[in-house]
Amino acid sequence: MRKLWYSLLGMYYYRKKFGKGGGNLFRKLNSSLTNELFVPGIKHSISLRPNTSDIPTFKQLFYESEYEFSLDFKPRTIIDGGANIGLAAVYFSNKYPNARIYSVEPEPSNFEMVKLNTKNYPNVSAFNSALSANDGGFIEIQDVGLGNWGFMTKEVSQENLEKSSSLIPTISISEIMKDNNITVIDLLKIDIEGAEKELFENGYEKWLPKTRVLVVELHDRMKPGCSKSVFSAICQYDFSFSHKGENLIFTNNAHFS
Repeated sequence: MRKLWYSLLGMYYYRKKFGKGGGNLFRKLNSSLTNELFVPGIKHSISLRPNTSDIPTFKQLFYESEYEFSLDFKPRTIIDGGANIGLAAVYFSNKYPNARIYSVEPEPSNFEMVKLNTKNYPNVSAFNSALSANDGGFIEIQDVGLGNWGFMTKEVSQENLEKSSSLIPTISISEIMKDNNITVIDLLKIDIEGAEKELFENGYEKWLPKTRVLVVELHDRMKPGCSKSVFSAICQYDFSFSHKGENLIFTNNAHFS
């Protein structure tokens, strides 16, 4: 009886959120038929892996509208750090169809999903790399038992490179900017499972003042010191602050004066 009540209530809220197609979307999300989801308002189908963290990730982005916040401009350049399975890129592509999006995801199985979910969006460029303060380095993926949305990364020292069998290259934000002739980042999304600590400790002066809006999720529960690192860097510039859900939203006032 409880399961039936949950299903009826879920279908009601999904219909309220997405319209007529919401009920069918809810049914598919709660079954194994998640390889081809059609979301009202989204141009192309979305694929999720059944019985994985892909399901709550989808719900965060499209049902809870995690990235639904107002901007006074339409972003033309978006960097998606910690792309997971590409849902943020899909969301931003539909909301800002003229934006160029650079999605960075280190974990190989997640990256395959990024490619699958963004294949019909020519404005999205995907990188199987890890965001880092350093160019030309390598990381290892650490599975800490949180599912596909909770992989952590660990930088590998030069002397240990030969000991690792699964190295992923690092890429810095400034390198992405240089390689793609980006002078201003309109929207920078950072959700990198604790690696934000090191990202905001070194080299941020090359890209942070050139960022108009920064959206970051902090992970002190996974790596202590993340908040301190991010706020120490942010406080050196004139950013205003708001939040939505798990995300902190920083707006660079120097770009809007």
